[in-house]
Amino acid sequence: QVQLVESGGGLVQAGGSLRLSCAASRLTFSAYTMGWFRQAPGQEREFVAAISRGGSSTYYTDSVKGRFTISRDNAKNTVYLQMNSLKPEDTAVYFCAATGRVAATMNYEYNYWGQGTQVTVSS
Repeated sequence: QVQLVESGGGLVQAGGSLRLSCAASRLTFSAYTMGWFRQAPGQEREFVAAISRGGSSTYYTDSVKGRFTISRDNAKNTVYLQMNSLKPEDTAVYFCAATGRVAATMNYEYNYWGQGTQVTVSS
C-alpha cells in the first residue's frame, strides 16, 4: 500500500528554519499533486501548501506565503517544505498528503496521508 513518510521536524527558535521531507513509495509519484497540512493541538487540520505533479504550480495558505516553499523531486519520490522565519504559531504536527486531483487545497481532496512530524517553534 501507499506509504508517505515525513521527516525533518523538531524544535526551533522563532525566526529559525526547518526543512521537512516526505518520501513516497508504492505510488506513481509524478502522477500526484502533493500537499502539506498541519494540525495544532485542539485545532482542525489545515492546508499549508501544495505542488502540482510536475512542480510548475504551487499553492500556499496566506499565513505562510513568503516564508515557506514547497518543492518536489520526482526522481526521488520526495516532496519538501522549506520553512523560514518560523513563528510560534507555526507549531503543529505537519502531514504530507497525495491526491490525483489538480490544485487541491482541501483535506477531503487528498487520498493518502503520512503519519506526521512534529514542529515546535519556541518564542
